[in-house]
Amino acid sequence: MAAVSLIGRGTVVRGNVRGDGSLEIQGRVEGDVTVTGDVVLGEEAVVRGSITGAQLNIAGTVQGDLRGTESLLVERGARVVGDLTSPRIGVAPGALVRGTVRTDGEAPLATPVARRPGLTAQPLRAAAPAVRPAPVAAPKLEPVKAAPPPPPPPKVDAPLEEADSEEMESEPPSAPAAAAAAKAPPPVVPALGKHAKAKKKRRDG
Repeated sequence: MAAVSLIGRGTVVRGNVRGDGSLEIQGRVEGDVTVTGDVVLGEEAVVRGSITGAQLNIAGTVQGDLRGTESLLVERGARVVGDLTSPRIGVAPGALVRGTVRTDGEAPLATPVARRPGLTAQPLRAAAPAVRPAPVAAPKLEPVKAAPPPPPPPKVDAPLEEADSEEMESEPPSAPAAAAAAKAPPPVVPALGKHAKAKKKRRDG
């Protein structure tokens, strides 16, 4: 069984810590911790640096990255500001973790996804410029010509009264007037005596 090293309470280590075996920290370490065995961090312990070990059990405060080659467990009440990397990672309820969590064997975010064989990326072609429609010329508007004024009426030399009288004289009598003339009795001619007739003959002779 590998020996377990201890950094007790009230102990402050300024610098990196390296060694074989396991390590238990109850004090304060200002530097990176790298061991081949397990690392146990107490509730009052503070580490300002990265911690690397086989199995990490964190219950205190860490300002750095945590890397466990076998497992990593963040206990309740622990505070970790950094990235967590391990094949098995556990975060208890009530623990505070500010950083990324990634298990070993997981492809990093920057690595492109493997493509199927036979598929090659095609270069992007520039889009063809949009064809703009040709401008349409506005139709020419010709001025509307005004219609010529109507010719004046012909002048009449004869006065209107004489023209009316001539038209009235030339008009034939109406049908009622002709009927009245036909019904009128013939004119009365006075009868002449025999002597008057004879006298007339003499005068003619």
